[in-house]
Amino acid sequence: MTENKSTHKKFNFERLKAYNKKREENSEKYKKFNIALMILFPVFITCMAEINQSKYISSFLKFFIERPSVLLFNFLIAGLVFVLLLAIFRKGWIAATIQGVLYMALSITELFKYGANGNHLILSDVKLFKSLKSMKSFDYIRITPRLVIYCVIVLAVLVLIFHFNPILPKHKPVKRAIVATGCTVFSMGIIVFPGFYNPIYSFFKLDTTQANNAFLLNEKFDNNGFLAFIVETASESYANRLVEPDNYNEEYVEEITDVVPEKNGDFHNGNKPNVIVIMSESYADFRAFDELNIDDSYYTGFDKACAEGVSGTAITPTYASWTVRSEFELLFGLPVRGINTPNMPQRELAEREQPAIAQYYKSWGYKTAYVHPFQGSFYSRQRIYSEFGFDEMIFHDDIDNVTDFTVPVEHFGTYVDDKTVFNQLIDIIKRNDEPTYIHTTTMQNHQPYNMGENPDDELGNYLTWISHTNEDLTAFLDELKKLDEPTLVFFVGDHFPSMRGETSVYNQLNITGENCSTLYEQKYFFWSNYNADFSEVPQDKFSFFYVPYIIIDIIDAPHDSFIEKMDSFMKQIPVYTSDYNDGTPDNEEIDVLTYDRVVGEVMSPCPIPEEVLEASKGEE
Repeated sequence: MTENKSTHKKFNFERLKAYNKKREENSEKYKKFNIALMILFPVFITCMAEINQSKYISSFLKFFIERPSVLLFNFLIAGLVFVLLLAIFRKGWIAATIQGVLYMALSITELFKYGANGNHLILSDVKLFKSLKSMKSFDYIRITPRLVIYCVIVLAVLVLIFHFNPILPKHKPVKRAIVATGCTVFSMGIIVFPGFYNPIYSFFKLDTTQANNAFLLNEKFDNNGFLAFIVETASESYANRLVEPDNYNEEYVEEITDVVPEKNGDFHNGNKPNVIVIMSESYADFRAFDELNIDDSYYTGFDKACAEGVSGTAITPTYASWTVRSEFELLFGLPVRGINTPNMPQRELAEREQPAIAQYYKSWGYKTAYVHPFQGSFYSRQRIYSEFGFDEMIFHDDIDNVTDFTVPVEHFGTYVDDKTVFNQLIDIIKRNDEPTYIHTTTMQNHQPYNMGENPDDELGNYLTWISHTNEDLTAFLDELKKLDEPTLVFFVGDHFPSMRGETSVYNQLNITGENCSTLYEQKYFFWSNYNADFSEVPQDKFSFFYVPYIIIDIIDAPHDSFIEKMDSFMKQIPVYTSDYNDGTPDNEEIDVLTYDRVVGEVMSPCPIPEEVLEASKGEE
């Protein structure tokens, strides 16, 4: 038996050796054919990646007819990548395999991403790949026969290249290094240097329009196609990277904040109320679109709270995704526009104690808590938010079956039921002797919306979940009424929900980059179980980041000169959100203060004790 196995292994080794010899012969015997393979592969893989993400060959041909110069640009970039890989590895099958896998992986990711939430893939999305396990529940991932066929075609071509074994002629390492360096420099130039890439984009007629909202970005995708879109938005993202403002210095920061607080604030004679900020995941009022004829019954709980308190419209810095943009503005009282509106603003922060709004509450004798019924590792919240001044942070991880919740956890749809979150908020308040400040970002209403009687009726399923939130919201507020503790609640949705790209309600409403403002308008309410003074709440629309200062005024908390300055900005520039209104000019003072507090040296007045702040800087 052992002898038979040994013979079998020897036979297989001999066959493998013979096949490799055959491949080596193919390299010379089919030299012209191999040259053709290496020339045509970048064209082939570009076409396959574009066809795959557009689903249909007819869509690709239509794009080719309408935008031939853009496709030529894609061929150029693909050729550049392939030559770089050949210079490094020399063997054609290795270069083709790396490029083929890379292009098809990006294409498949784009296919799923747009199909799931109507937003196209950009390179910054790659930062979330390490959280792929967390994101599996977000998407509608469907392996279709068409997708399988396209992948099989690519695999077949890679096998063909492996068999014929094209090899770059033997050149001295110096020559290959020169070629690789040239390709690398060209690639860097087309991303980094406007003087280099602008003429190239112009020659190939790429759409370089500044996209100030998600819909304009999607329209740019339609004009540029998949691969050119990724390259052009990468250069745009680099050009828009955060850098220290030219006028950032202590003297200028002191000049900006040289204001005398008009309100010393004594919490209405020392009566410090609990403050609860609820940012409800994907909660939005679709009654804003009359043509949808949405029944008021879905929003009964929200309407009841509005009637008991005060309500209005706040301008969110995002649409359909990037919850952390909205969260950043509510947690810091600063605009993401002040740091160039990154998709993930928490990645821009200096690694030190941060002067977030929770720090003010700590300085006023409050207990502070952050509650999020999802993984603490997603968006690195647990690590990054630990520097925001929270005494307690509560997460829930369904995947690893780990929870910080101290109340029973229930689910509704895919995620933790809002009722569970509301129960947790009540529990925190009841067990704290001190007044409490809580920020919670819920999860219940996050996509996908394919669970219900009709999986294809996304809006219908979504509204069912919203109705469930409103029922639990009413019960939550009723419970707060029973508490013998004054409590103020602010409630708002982070953004309108993500919905499928081609069949979404947004496409049915014919929303474009020019008429999408409504999707950045979020209804909110302030509510209290005591006789709160809501006279400070603005009557007009305002950006999310002003909410903390409105709350500070409602509870009559003390002002420092920074808070006073932000109050004055709220009166002068109520909306400072780039995605909503690109007509508002940049404000140098707001931008400098934002940079100072989250990235810079924190020269502006700050609630963190100086020794704590300096010690945290030393730990960087």
